[in-house]
Amino acid sequence: MNDLDQSNDANDSAEDSFQNEVAGIVPIPQDKVPAAPRSLTPTEAQLAARKAAQRQMLLDQNTLTEEYVEMVDPNEPLSFQRAGVQHGVFRKLRLGQYEADATLDLHAMTVRDARNEVFQFINEALRHDLRCVKIVHGKGERSNPPALLKSYTARWLVQLDAVLAYHSALRHLGGVGAVYVLLHKSERKKQENRERHLSRRG
Repeated sequence: MNDLDQSNDANDSAEDSFQNEVAGIVPIPQDKVPAAPRSLTPTEAQLAARKAAQRQMLLDQNTLTEEYVEMVDPNEPLSFQRAGVQHGVFRKLRLGQYEADATLDLHAMTVRDARNEVFQFINEALRHDLRCVKIVHGKGERSNPPALLKSYTARWLVQLDAVLAYHSALRHLGGVGAVYVLLHKSERKKQENRERHLSRRG
């Protein structure tokens, strides 16, 4: 027998010996813990952070004035009608025939806070396709100067292109301490109206 045959016999013998040693041994099962699926649903903290970022982004676009504005009389009705607004539409607004879809109360706010709230409120109203909203600014008889928030509200609303008209509320709806605001239709609403009009013609 040559050296190669002896080597092969030794290897076979060692393998047989190893097989005999491990015979009957049951391998320990390896419990595989599946990886937790990655949640695609944002957490409450993530949603809050996203909302705060969106709010800040919106406020950064706020162009409403913080400069001095001419003060109005606390008991003076506010009234504004942009060019192109039909007289009949404005009359309905003035007579309280449009119901407010949402209300913003500015009582006890600073001018800066009120400025941000008005800007965000009007933008949110547009996003939800609201046409008429109400802002409660108060008469401001005890503010210094008097009618401070009322005066700024009147000025801010004129600066917003989305505002078609506004008028102080009827007495039982807030009187000269509140204003009803008429907003233009969103592009989506305009498109829906066009499609509805075309379908009627068809």
